[in-house]
Amino acid sequence: MTPPDEDLSAEAEVALAYSPAELRAALHAALALDQRLARIAGQTSEVMLGQMRLAWWRDMLKSPAAERPRGDAVLDLIALHWQGRETALGQVVDAWEVLVAAEAMERVDIIAFARGRAAPFAALAQGEEEAECALAAGLRWALAEAAPRLSDASERERFVKLGLEHVEARGRLPRALRGLAVLDALAIRALKRGGRPLMEGRGAALTALRAAVLGS
Repeated sequence: MTPPDEDLSAEAEVALAYSPAELRAALHAALALDQRLARIAGQTSEVMLGQMRLAWWRDMLKSPAAERPRGDAVLDLIALHWQGRETALGQVVDAWEVLVAAEAMERVDIIAFARGRAAPFAALAQGEEEAECALAAGLRWALAEAAPRLSDASERERFVKLGLEHVEARGRLPRALRGLAVLDALAIRALKRGGRPLMEGRGAALTALRAAVLGS
């Protein structure tokens, strides 16, 4: 898997720009953590070493915020905006470990990977129904975002196929989660284009704007 750049992706920046102030920092922290873990996975050539690096993050998220080392931008964001909710972020670590450890990503592995990456979105939602919609949207984003960086064509096709299977289950997200609505709309567009990058093409900006305004 090709590792992402250290900076947040273009689609993440757009999603944050459209997010309300009360959720923007928490969403930023979750996306930054996911990006950091994606880099670990992308740079891993030996499974055990990758698992050890991911285990460090898991341990940090399980420890009290006051006991974590300071100075890491992602950990500092998490301490400020996810205190008491770190379990959802731990699921992101588990998700990336699935990708690192699996010899081939089969359907069950792909679902576990996507649901783990989507967990923070559900944690930001209010109520069970809203959380289910957020989890589904996050799942589509997780699959679409990863697909273009997979080097194995057949594996990429499985990611896209599974993502498209979940498009019909799309629900309307609340205004508070319009940043996620932007990611979801871009993800669906990317999946329908065969797993292309989310911000590729002229239509991406319009898709993001429409989702931010209309929620779809």
